[in-house]
Amino acid sequence: MDLLQNVFAMLYQFGDTFAFLVISCAGLAVIFGMMGVINLAHGEFIMCGAYVTASAARAGLPLPVAILTGALVAGAVGMLVERMVIRHLYHRPLDSIIATWGISLIATQGVLIVLGSTMQGIGTPLGSIEVGSRSYSLYRLVLMVCALGLLGGLYLLFYHSRFGVIARATIQKPHMAHALGVNTGRMYGLTFGLGAALAGLAGGLYAPTMTMVPTMGATFIVESFVTVVVGGADIFVGAAPAAAILALIKAGLTAWYGQLFGQIGLLVTVILVIRILPGGLSGWLKGTTR
Repeated sequence: MDLLQNVFAMLYQFGDTFAFLVISCAGLAVIFGMMGVINLAHGEFIMCGAYVTASAARAGLPLPVAILTGALVAGAVGMLVERMVIRHLYHRPLDSIIATWGISLIATQGVLIVLGSTMQGIGTPLGSIEVGSRSYSLYRLVLMVCALGLLGGLYLLFYHSRFGVIARATIQKPHMAHALGVNTGRMYGLTFGLGAALAGLAGGLYAPTMTMVPTMGATFIVESFVTVVVGGADIFVGAAPAAAILALIKAGLTAWYGQLFGQIGLLVTVILVIRILPGGLSGWLKGTTR
């Protein structure tokens, strides 16, 4: 019985970490992995989604509707930021780093001044289940399903829809897409807005599990960048295996040595991948299938 409890605990920890990595990196994978914009304000888009979700839920909206509201508001803010700032910085990575870092600082300090150092959160729904002497959150299981659904949904959107084909063509060959009549500026804005909305969705999904503070985005950003860098440029080929490998490393080290060693394991992994596989897992996987 103890063995089964330990196995279930490990699988649960792995699934929880896998879900966190996939959900938190999805928006960054679109903006950084596909568009090449190093978005240091990714955590603030997540914070935006979380704050809007908590506010909407407290106003009486059902939690799923509140989460979607948070994602839509973050996406709208992202499109505004792209229109006013990011649009002028494509193919200027150093400038985009400084600009998004500035946006991050402005957003964090602005929320701190306007809303205070903390915000009333919402309780974790669905309760828990007992396995032996241990208790596990059912909502975390829902997040695991959401992570798989998110991967499938993004794959269908970018590979089996007209929007996805045009978006990928615009990002890869903008001059050719423009010559063929595509409104490339609009597509850049929509794609950046989608990435921001996915970040807001991450914040909304994890809002019931976290303390609402202006700096809550920092909890997500390291894992997000690590997953995207390990996965490589093709988010659909690299994101899932990268999240699975990193989740296994972090869950194992956390279970045996604690949270600190789990974080160190992620950072060591990304250093090794950059050194050995500069194209990430997606570059390596594509190379082996040629």
